[in-house]
Order: sequence, then C-alpha cells, then structure tokens
Amino acid sequence: MARLAGKTAIVTGAASGFGEGMVRRFAEEGANVVVADLDGQGAEKVAAEIGEGAVPLAVDVSRKADVEAMAQAALSRFGRIDIMVNNAGYTHVNGDMLEVDEDTFDRICAVNMKAIYFAALAVVPAMAGQGGGSIITTASTAGLRPRPGLTWYNASKGWAITATKSMAVELAPRNIRVNCLCPVAGETGMLARFMGEDTPEKRAQFRASVPLGRLSTPLDIANAALWLASDEAEFITGVALEVDGGRCI
Repeated sequence: MARLAGKTAIVTGAASGFGEGMVRRFAEEGANVVVADLDGQGAEKVAAEIGEGAVPLAVDVSRKADVEAMAQAALSRFGRIDIMVNNAGYTHVNGDMLEVDEDTFDRICAVNMKAIYFAALAVVPAMAGQGGGSIITTASTAGLRPRPGLTWYNASKGWAITATKSMAVELAPRNIRVNCLCPVAGETGMLARFMGEDTPEKRAQFRASVPLGRLSTPLDIANAALWLASDEAEFITGVALEVDGGRCI
C-alpha cells in the first residue's frame, strides 16, 4: 500500500468518474494528491474524504493561468510534482459531425488538447529539476478505433495519443515518462453523451461490443494509471494502454 509513497500527483477532472478513482487509488498507495476539477465543490468533497495529503482546487484546464496556479499549488504544498494526470475531458453528443457547433468544437480542443500543452509547460520544468516524473493522459479507445457519431471527439483523442508518443521521445532524456490510457466507455458523467442517450438498450449495445462483456469502471482505469505512475513501470514510455475489455481487438 505504498507504491507511491513520497510522491505528489496532480489529477484533473478528479471530482468524479475516472479522475476520482485515480486520486483515491493514488492516495491509498501513499501519494499526496491535488484534486483538481472545474467543479470546486466536488473537488473539496473528494479531498475531504481522502483526508490529509489531499488538496482540492477549482481548475479550468482550458485556462493557462489556472493550470499554472495548479502546478504552483502542488509545489507550494508538497515541494514537488511527480505525477501529472491529464484526465479532464469533454465531448459533443453522439450524432452528425456537421451539427456540432463551433463553440463545442473549440471546447473539445481546449480541454482535450490544449490543456495537455498547458500542463506540460507548467510541470515539465519542475519534473526535470527534480530528476524525472510521469505524465499520463486519459485518451480513449476512440483515438485508436474511431466510430461514427463522435468524429471531433475521436480526433481530439487521436491527437492526445500522438502528443503522448512525441512527448515521450523528447522528454526521455530528462527521465520524464509520458503515457496515455485508452479506456472504453465507462460509468462517468459523459456516458450519456457518448451514447447519444442513456437507455438500457443503448447500454446493452455498448456492452455487446466489449468482449469481456461490461463497461469500464473508475477502478479499472485507476489501477492502470497507478501502474503507469509507479516505479514498476520505470521502463514504460510512449504507450497508449488499452483498458477496454478487448474492444479494440
């Protein structure tokens, strides 16, 4: 229960879903955690339940100033940043690609793509100065095996996967590992948007496309992130890890 002892992790989108699963799992393994989310009250609730070593922060990852303040909060409180998880995400509703309005498209780009850039600017210097670190992004099976109805979301996650691999190569000499997770749809706040509507029939249709017969859970994703963040994965970088019950086969 101490695989991350002495380490500090920042997780965005951490007030619910996959992000909440990650900060809880990281804390169980000894990490100090910054619980960052656009929903500040939700972040406070999760941090309070984790207890000492958890700091809540209201953060809009599409704003550079917010991301800079997030990194500074981690450094001020804990003195280091070992793990940066770009988990916050946004999507349009499943449907015709031509009916996605420009504001929604821009928000997808800002949250799913530009936020990764902002986070790199904010944490890479600190990680390099302390001798290394781990950056993890929650991408998606949508970036590996795109399906109709989520075109612009799919494209943003494909970008995240390519950015991960490119960052991994460039940051390897600084001992900063960069990986991403590719979950299948799970029990999160975005599930209804992925499906277009949340009905028993739609859920059955999604489950039928997963060989292991179920959707992902926050714990599935948290355990995968934990391994990538830990020293057990010290020789792993540039990987887009499928956590999908076999959906991408």
